Amino acid sequence: MKPTAAEILREYGPFPGAERVAGLTFDGQNVWFASGDRLNAFDPASGKAVRTIEVAAHAGTAFDGQHLFQIAEDRIQKIDPETGRVLSTIPAPGGGGDSGLAWAEGTLWVGQAQDRRIHQIDPQTGMILRTIESNRFVTGVTWVDGELWHGTWEGDESDVRRIDPRTGEVLEKLEMPPGVGVSGLESDGNDQFFCGGGSSGKVRAVRRPRRASAAGGGSED
Repeated sequence: MKPTAAEILREYGPFPGAERVAGLTFDGQNVWFASGDRLNAFDPASGKAVRTIEVAAHAGTAFDGQHLFQIAEDRIQKIDPETGRVLSTIPAPGGGGDSGLAWAEGTLWVGQAQDRRIHQIDPQTGMILRTIESNRFVTGVTWVDGELWHGTWEGDESDVRRIDPRTGEVLEKLEMPPGVGVSGLESDGNDQFFCGGGSSGKVRAVRRPRRASAAGGGSED
């Protein structure tokens, strides 16, 4: 498996009042990203900020079609995006070492940065259902068209990789340019990923490679 260079299509930000980008997600219209003490939404077509929610937002972010899920230290908050109210919380599996977050198959998928793994958990209880091992720090997680992708970032090296959800084997790898990190990852459900840029305060759109077998499409979870 030969890595390919990631094709950066567009850069967004930095955004006022958001010094860093942690987790991020896409609700079908806007991209949401965590910046420590709030969630921020921007329109990926115009690049303009459209909303903020004042809530603890330290790492991964996900959207289930109705609610936002946000890692805040050692817990995962379920948030009503209309009101910004936290509806419920569950314990995060890493106890504060959690990174990426994604919604798929009616469950949450939680990246563990330094533990180099991804947990599938019950969104009601936080119970771990499955664990996938990785050989790199996991800094973002997303599912698209039945494919599991995650971001990595160690030192000056960062990439976005597709892995086998059963074995953790790396199937495809997109290498970011030197010094460009991935702090969060989300698919737009089609041909691109949104990648958080950590302390740069930027979000980057990266082209998602399409194979012949996947050309028929599908939809984001």
